[in-house]
Amino acid sequence: MSARVHAVLVARSGATSLARLLRALDALAAQTRRPDALTIVACGSSSALRASARVAEAAEAVIETKASTTLAAAVALALPRVADDAALWILTEDCAPAPAALAQLAGALERSPAASIAAPKLISTLDEHRIVSFGQSMTRLGRAVDPARGELDQGQHDGMDDALGADARGLLLRAGRGLRPDAGLGGRDEGLDLGIRARLAGGRLVLAAGARIIVDDGAEAEGTAADAFARRRAQLHRRLSYAPAAVVPLHWLSLLPLALWRSITHLTGKRPAAVLPEWGAAGVAMVSGSAVARSRRAIHADRSASWASIAPLRVTRAQLRQRLDDGHGTEAGVHEDLGFFSGGGAWAVLAALVAGVALFASLLAWPALGGGALLPLRETVAALWRDAAYGQRGFGVDVVGPADPFSGVLAVLGSLWPGSPSYALLLLWVAALPLALLGGWFAATRITDKPGLRILAGVVWALAPTFLIGLAEGRPAAVLLHLLLPWVLHTALVAQRSWGAAGAASLLTAAALACAPSLAPAFVLLWLVAIVWLLARRSVRGAVRMVWVLVPAVVVFAPLAIWHAAHGTLWALLSDPGAIVVAPQAAADAAGRLSLLAGLPTMDQAGWPALLGVKDAAWVLWLAAPLALLAVVSTITRRWSVGIGSLLVAASGLATAFAAVGVTVAFAQSQAVPLWPGTGLSLAWIGVLGGALVTLDCAITRPALRSAASLIAAAGVVVCAVPTAVSLVAGTATIQRGDLTTLPAYVNAQARADRELGTLVLSAQPDGALASTVVWGASATLGAQSTIINTATTVPGKNYTELTVDLVSARQFDAPKALGALGVRFVLLQAGSDKETSAERSLRLQSATALDQRAGFVRVGETARGVLWRMDAEPAAREGLGVGQRTTAQFVVTVELIVLFAALLLSIPTRASRRAARAVPRAVGVLPERAPRPVKPQRERPARASKKRKPAPASVVVPAVATAPGDEASRVAEAAPVAEAPAETAPEAAPAEAPAEPDAPEETEAPQENPAEPAVSEPADAAPAQGAADDIVPESAAPESAAPESVGPEPDRDEPRPDAGDAPDPQDPGSAPAETASTPAKEADA
Repeated sequence: MSARVHAVLVARSGATSLARLLRALDALAAQTRRPDALTIVACGSSSALRASARVAEAAEAVIETKASTTLAAAVALALPRVADDAALWILTEDCAPAPAALAQLAGALERSPAASIAAPKLISTLDEHRIVSFGQSMTRLGRAVDPARGELDQGQHDGMDDALGADARGLLLRAGRGLRPDAGLGGRDEGLDLGIRARLAGGRLVLAAGARIIVDDGAEAEGTAADAFARRRAQLHRRLSYAPAAVVPLHWLSLLPLALWRSITHLTGKRPAAVLPEWGAAGVAMVSGSAVARSRRAIHADRSASWASIAPLRVTRAQLRQRLDDGHGTEAGVHEDLGFFSGGGAWAVLAALVAGVALFASLLAWPALGGGALLPLRETVAALWRDAAYGQRGFGVDVVGPADPFSGVLAVLGSLWPGSPSYALLLLWVAALPLALLGGWFAATRITDKPGLRILAGVVWALAPTFLIGLAEGRPAAVLLHLLLPWVLHTALVAQRSWGAAGAASLLTAAALACAPSLAPAFVLLWLVAIVWLLARRSVRGAVRMVWVLVPAVVVFAPLAIWHAAHGTLWALLSDPGAIVVAPQAAADAAGRLSLLAGLPTMDQAGWPALLGVKDAAWVLWLAAPLALLAVVSTITRRWSVGIGSLLVAASGLATAFAAVGVTVAFAQSQAVPLWPGTGLSLAWIGVLGGALVTLDCAITRPALRSAASLIAAAGVVVCAVPTAVSLVAGTATIQRGDLTTLPAYVNAQARADRELGTLVLSAQPDGALASTVVWGASATLGAQSTIINTATTVPGKNYTELTVDLVSARQFDAPKALGALGVRFVLLQAGSDKETSAERSLRLQSATALDQRAGFVRVGETARGVLWRMDAEPAAREGLGVGQRTTAQFVVTVELIVLFAALLLSIPTRASRRAARAVPRAVGVLPERAPRPVKPQRERPARASKKRKPAPASVVVPAVATAPGDEASRVAEAAPVAEAPAETAPEAAPAEAPAEPDAPEETEAPQENPAEPAVSEPADAAPAQGAADDIVPESAAPESAAPESVGPEPDRDEPRPDAGDAPDPQDPGSAPAETASTPAKEADA
């Protein structure tokens, strides 16, 4: 090519920018065909450049501009200095062209008169055998694809000479074609856009394989929010610029709906960092009308070919799927079978199901559960979810506020049996034992791979005293918490590995805290310890994922916390959710705390004294000692970090139980009720069980001793469970047959379908006081319970206590009118109990007499629930929410649903996550293999002649492991040698992670860029498009050397190891493992 070549070099200011610029100038000076002119555009301060004599000698001009200037805008500043007959060579300060680069590019343009652009092969600075870019393409929806990126340069692409586009760095633009980078792209995809414009103008882009330019690969910026924003912004700009004029408005209108849809796909694909950039790019595209108009004018000014001319060079969906998916899962790493069936886990669950049916067989004939804190649920699913939302509460008059998060858990549970939501609680009781064993078994998979120990964990967890006592006493919140805790542990232990695990852990943590708010301090403590530990291990990405674990819980509790803070009752957040009942539990004294230390939430010594007919059975307090002893020993095993973590969980749970018995924030009518310590003990039990599993798995290696220790530990728990199981079978437990309503059948019939009718319920107290509450609807339900009312020291909403006193007194007033104004239609005076005191009976009879004498009161009759009266007059309708209250309710519900939906999308497993899960150990605290530090040969010392010594063994020299060029894992191993493990530690090496390849993109966005263009259909097995590797020669690498298992906890080190069902973050460069033989092409995420 005889035309002059004018090189424009764009330099960014930075700590190493001058050094890199000088390297680029040296490379230009070494060219066999030097550029005729050089203009440097300095983005940022140019003082250092101007002070350099080398720069002054090489460049004819230095142009200074602001640091945020894009490549296209910087080139545009230098264009006035470029002659019309000169070819333009675009370079950046990180470019170091090979000596023949410009000659090869010019020769490519000479050999192809139709070519408008020549593109070089870009090679990585870190590895001169690694391709950074060599030709680009795009999908039908405009997603940029760089098919050769990351591959080893083995000449597999050298035969290609045609591509749709290329990286803008190093492009040589032919003179006279008027091709210039588009500044509207925002600094991305300029080369791809130039190639498309050249083809539409009748030219093309040719590839010059012999023109090699060494550049930075930009791996540090990949996966960041700025990178995602730049790529999406460029794609949307190209979409608006390429679309036919008639559909541009339709594209513009679809920007926000597409941002919403793509946000959902980002969350499902475990890329939450791309959500905000998605909306930002859509917003920028909506206000970039002038830039789009300039781009469209430039295209139409030179266009001489149709859009069909670029169709053969597009990447089809089948080619993209073939490129990104090998279809066979991981090719390296650990493939651990779960062993649920082969290891006996399924049989254990089946046995627990049989035991559960045997214990609760009579329950199947009951319509609902009663007794203890059990109440029926609403009759419809819609009413269940209404109780779970911000608004009017189911008790009191004009009580408006946030619902307890536990109501949301009950709504989910009741929705599983929509025909009769109350029956779902009954089925939960029947399936409680197998569900608990299943959860314990899966939680144990994080600690051990031995089937017997997993079954042991399931059995111990299912027979834990806190769980069985909760079942017997009818404590639904405590039962649900016990069922949720193993899954919280199962997911939280690997939350730092991937966003999928963090999403699942966040939902389960929110549900667990909803069932037991008193565990919040312990959870926050453990959460902070985990974050600090990850940061200490330099795992920032893992710490960010761990931060998310508590976000949904904070969001669902925030409205309730704000309400209590505004009313000065912030401590009420710790109250047990659901109905508040007075039941035996450990006291806040030495004897009570001794029972807690033994793992028992009550002071009846697990029921053994009553069962045996003795006064005391102190030996029961030692039944959990073998399990606790095994947990303590775990701190001196080779997996001491997991043991210490387990004991920290146990200590936090035990401290919660100790504190709970001394904290009273809720009331059952006139009696204060302390917090239930069983929830804290459940957390302590799971911590102790985890520590015991570590000891049995690592410290006790002889099978006979391990079996004996396991049987002794399990036997103590089984003995604790016997009295409670006997009470369930004998029917002496607190739970009993319940009804679908707590009000008389007459009220239930009048309030059918949850009609908002008010019932004033009066109950005489043992001390002679009168308690009153207003119940709305057909029954007092479990989901309608609220800590706003249960913890109130004053009447929330409208105060009707004075009216209640007047009703049972001799004062004459229009009682029906007063009650009707509140929306109350019925008055129920509850029946007395078998243990009714004389004061209670006297007040009840006096109240019945007073109500019978009231004008306008019609006595319906005596029922099993008590004496019922109704008002003669129709009451006023219950007041609805005001405008401000409705706005607040909508805002609270919207925010909660968005956060919970995002967490749900993050937790959904994908094909890539399931494949990646097979590449890592399932148990925590087991590190992948690392290359050992080479052992230096010891210097030989002459033996002393005066002493006879045995000849020392020849020193062994371990050669360094050979690594393939660019192997990041090898470089890290060389830079940070691994400390040698003790000789007695057996290695449990886990191979390095396999690449977590994202699923093939779904090309489902609409409308298309060019609707007028006919669809190009290709079979699924079509050959890859030009620019993709047809044959990839496997990279040869020396085998990795095994290293002993680390004794520390599993660090993330910015390389999250995905769990089953959880994929590493595709946007996270740190989650990618070491290179394999075939490296998938990296594409620009659209």
